[in-house]
Amino acid sequence: MKKIGILFGKERSFPEAFVNRVNEKKVAGIIAEPVKIDKVMQGENCGYAVIIDRISQDIPFYRAFLKNAAICGTAVINNPFWWSADEKFFNNALATKINVPVPKTVILPSNKMPDDTSDQSFSNLTYPLDWEAIFNYIGFPAYMKPHAGGGWKSVYKVSNVDDFFTKHGETGQLVMMLQEEIVFEEYYRCYCIGGKYVRIMPYEPRNPHHLRYVADFKPTEERYNLMSDIVIRICKYLGYDFNTVELAVRNGVPYAIDFGNPAPDAEVTSVGQENFDWVVETAATYAIERAQQQEDGKDNLTWGEFVKKGISREKLF
Repeated sequence: MKKIGILFGKERSFPEAFVNRVNEKKVAGIIAEPVKIDKVMQGENCGYAVIIDRISQDIPFYRAFLKNAAICGTAVINNPFWWSADEKFFNNALATKINVPVPKTVILPSNKMPDDTSDQSFSNLTYPLDWEAIFNYIGFPAYMKPHAGGGWKSVYKVSNVDDFFTKHGETGQLVMMLQEEIVFEEYYRCYCIGGKYVRIMPYEPRNPHHLRYVADFKPTEERYNLMSDIVIRICKYLGYDFNTVELAVRNGVPYAIDFGNPAPDAEVTSVGQENFDWVVETAATYAIERAQQQEDGKDNLTWGEFVKKGISREKLF
């Protein structure tokens, strides 16, 4: 019997519905359950063919558990090694190489020095930075956000140079990105599961959180296909099995705004019933596919094209 597990935190509606849906399908030799951990021994199999990870970004113990599980052959969704390495500035840099439009973006050193460092630790950093070139490149208004993490935490809109320096002074040791504002006509949040199943959802980030999926944007078939292609291309290169990509459409061009969301919101109260039903059904279908393909003792993780081409020494782009 192959077990599919889901590892989660405070959320309830998606994990419970996912487990129920897998079991309702009654696929021979496959069952699903919430992951149960009572010990973690190095190099020992945890008993799960597949684990969907919804929480290890916040709990380092879980991330270590998942890496150990992966070494023993568990297909972890998403790959915990790549998730540990990934961050938003790299995502944007990658997008520029795979023909995905993204806002102009720069990365900034933290306002406060990291612990256990001094000014001598920054011998290679020019001070002051070339602020004039940076501001001319990005323009105002702009957005400032952490280069890693998510959930709209520590995100600032800055209107001018003085406003930037005031708000950057509040960011402490966070490494921030400064990003061009994309004034959009339409906005979409897109699930991508398995690098092939795509759900494009009209989304209005300017609404209160519980109303963000209440939007009436209606893409043409041509734009829908273009957005689907962008979403799949991004997830193919990053190697995420379960991700959301946010696209802001300006002058008919979809810009990828935020596209490293390996534990995306899937609560029924926020995404709405139709989107919830789709993500539950699709995640269950894909998890069963992965369980059927899984082989004990082998690497059953998904690796993105960026990593695979680097290992094989192919031309990356």
